[in-house]
Amino acid sequence: MEVKLLNFTPNPDDICFETAKICYQSKTKDKEGLLSKIIKSGHLSILEHASFTFLIKGISRVASHQLVRHRIASFTQQSHRYTKASGFFVPEKILNNTKAKEIFDDIIKKAQSAYEELLNLDLPKEDARYVLPCAIVSDIIVTMNARELLHFFTLRTCKKAQKEIQDIAIEMLKICKKTAPIIFKNAGPSCIRGRCYEAKPCDDISQIRQFFANL
Repeated sequence: MEVKLLNFTPNPDDICFETAKICYQSKTKDKEGLLSKIIKSGHLSILEHASFTFLIKGISRVASHQLVRHRIASFTQQSHRYTKASGFFVPEKILNNTKAKEIFDDIIKKAQSAYEELLNLDLPKEDARYVLPCAIVSDIIVTMNARELLHFFTLRTCKKAQKEIQDIAIEMLKICKKTAPIIFKNAGPSCIRGRCYEAKPCDDISQIRQFFANL
């Protein structure tokens, strides 16, 4: 899996700061103070004026299906109607379990073989792909504004999220923190800003808070 920032609104902290000053007719020069106050108060429309476009490579269809559920975003994904599918994502828990890995590899091998056989029968890729499992990898381009990214990071960097989408979100957050350090200063799961909303909170919340503080 690889995450790369392709494009973004220049100086995102600055544009959101100027937007906030217009909204409140403020003459303050305290950029961090005003933006932090607005984010804390939930007046997040200010953040919609900054957008970020990412290229995410080599993720499973499981992860991409979770990703596209975030509807206030734009997505363009590698088409397996027109490109030949290749490569499979192996979840960490399967990779670290010898028996599980044997079962996984066996099914993947059979699926790949069936896919190739269907292509050799001159079936179009769009039909042959029906035998492929959700582990098949693809590339996707994602564009989100800063408001949606904060929401995305709250849900997908949480330890309760599935590991693959969690890893993707953390890589995106690392990039955002460098690009817009004020906006994304406190981005991450809800527990780092206060309470956890999960039915069964994690036992190591202090460690989680430290991890995101050092990200």
